[in-house]
Amino acid sequence: MVVPRLVVAAPASGSGKTTVATGLMAALRARGLRVSPHKVGPDYIDPGYHALAAGRPGRNLDPWLTGEELVAPLFLHGAAGCDVAVVEGVMGMFDGRGETDFASTAHVARLLDAPVVLVVDAARQSRSVAAVVHGFATFDPRVRMGGVVLNRVGSDRHEALCRAALAQAGVPVLGAIRRDDAVSAPSRHLGLVPAAEREPEAVAAVDRLAALVADSCDLEALVRLARSAPPLPAEAWDPARALGGPAAGRPVVAVAGGAAFTFGYAEHAELLRAAGAEVAVFDPLRDDRLPEGTAALVVGGGFPEVYAAELAANDPLRAQVAAFRGPIAAECAGLLYLCAELDGRRMCGRVPGVARMTDRLTLGYREAVALGDSPLTRAGERYRGHEFHRTAVAYERAPLFRWDGGADGYGDAQVTASYLHLHWAGRPELAQRLVSSSRSPSVLR
Repeated sequence: MVVPRLVVAAPASGSGKTTVATGLMAALRARGLRVSPHKVGPDYIDPGYHALAAGRPGRNLDPWLTGEELVAPLFLHGAAGCDVAVVEGVMGMFDGRGETDFASTAHVARLLDAPVVLVVDAARQSRSVAAVVHGFATFDPRVRMGGVVLNRVGSDRHEALCRAALAQAGVPVLGAIRRDDAVSAPSRHLGLVPAAEREPEAVAAVDRLAALVADSCDLEALVRLARSAPPLPAEAWDPARALGGPAAGRPVVAVAGGAAFTFGYAEHAELLRAAGAEVAVFDPLRDDRLPEGTAALVVGGGFPEVYAAELAANDPLRAQVAAFRGPIAAECAGLLYLCAELDGRRMCGRVPGVARMTDRLTLGYREAVALGDSPLTRAGERYRGHEFHRTAVAYERAPLFRWDGGADGYGDAQVTASYLHLHWAGRPELAQRLVSSSRSPSVLR
């Protein structure tokens, strides 16, 4: 399949990848192009801004979570019907798992055979920019460097010096963005504040990024570069084909949303529907009842620690979740919500444990082994996941998962709950298991 595409990379985090990628998506959409937004790695927050910019779900591409073989098919699935795809990288371009570049931006660029635009923070340097770019362009000849966008340029003179040096290096400059603190987005303990929590402000921020990129970058040259990508010898991923057929019946699977639960992969809902479920979104901050006929719950990631007081105050919904006896799949934020307490506030009490905020960031890929059966897991199975949190849970029972140097989670006949974020496209049987074990209507005491 032929999909015009490019990857937005950088030498290091904080160089301006999100600014350029999000602004480019919005600027191209404003010109009438159908833009497919993607993000390398397990990040949930950037895709929220991408979705605002492109008007389509932001989708993640992660070789660790789904396997290398699914990166191109998942990309083609997300990019169906689009005119151009923009893929935002992660960290520095060659930063992958451990000592390798596995799951790095460069790795995904190779899997997609996509040209790379390198975003370079030009502050406090001029001619040295060319040396940095030369190193990145030659470090791995399998990665095609298509051009550079200079970020945080101080003046016309500064821009001219950088452009002259890069011309000598033979790398085209596709844009030069001046320093502008007005385009920054607010951050907190796990990065940017999700777009869903500040939608009016986030929309305005994306509009500013679109104008900034349109004024500072050569959009025509960037589109030409994207169109230089060759056909991909892969078939688009299809959730129905991945599952092999729907389960019997049409149970309602309630998926937590709203400001407290903003983390999720678009493919999860697609797999649930392909497995035969009706997906109904509910907001634990605002809704006092589960959706009518709920037969299973999915409570994904987010920031319940920020909304602990409001979640605790919603007594009717907490009581329903506590009494619910259908299957529940919970990750990270969902785990905290199911605990007995979070920072001293009452939660749902489905997981025998107490959660609290800490000063320690837990971050990284995990290869875990399930120690027992639960709605999603079978004892002895191996799972690839990702942790990203600043909380801790003191469990009263043995963990559900174990990996080198760690263990976590709770499982029983109705509950699968842990800090591990899983990408179900890499394990489609998880959606099938959840739907197959659902009972409709919900069993509420």
